[in-house]
Amino acid sequence: MEQSLFKVKTQVRVRNYEVDWQGVVHNTVYLLYFEVGRLEYFRKLGLRINAESIQKENKVVLVRNEINYRSAARYNDVLDVYTRVSSIGSTSFVMEGLLVRHESDSIVGENVAVHVWLDPKSDRPVMIGDEFRKAVRQFEGPAVTVG
Repeated sequence: MEQSLFKVKTQVRVRNYEVDWQGVVHNTVYLLYFEVGRLEYFRKLGLRINAESIQKENKVVLVRNEINYRSAARYNDVLDVYTRVSSIGSTSFVMEGLLVRHESDSIVGENVAVHVWLDPKSDRPVMIGDEFRKAVRQFEGPAVTVG
């Protein structure tokens, strides 16, 4: 993943309870870090994220979540979480995440997450709305593939 393509960055600091008995961040915690990045991305786009909008308007579910672990994060590390939408299909979109150790700029992990847009009543996939497509296109520019 090319770090220069990412326009949203947020930071997390590794907390003591996120570290396993080997002294490194437990593998499942990385998923939480990437989720923090995805929520921050949506906030930057100005999309409403609350219980009402998710239940009645913008029901989006995560259907695939991949992580490539590159190096271990440890207690008190400050990590930069970079997030972007890399592609939008008819009913799904792909978000990428990059986790980088702030002090050394070394890559800790990479994430690819596929989301599907659902009808809130039927839970069936529906076309992604024009508002979301337009917001992402304007924000990402030519770095996003829109199908």
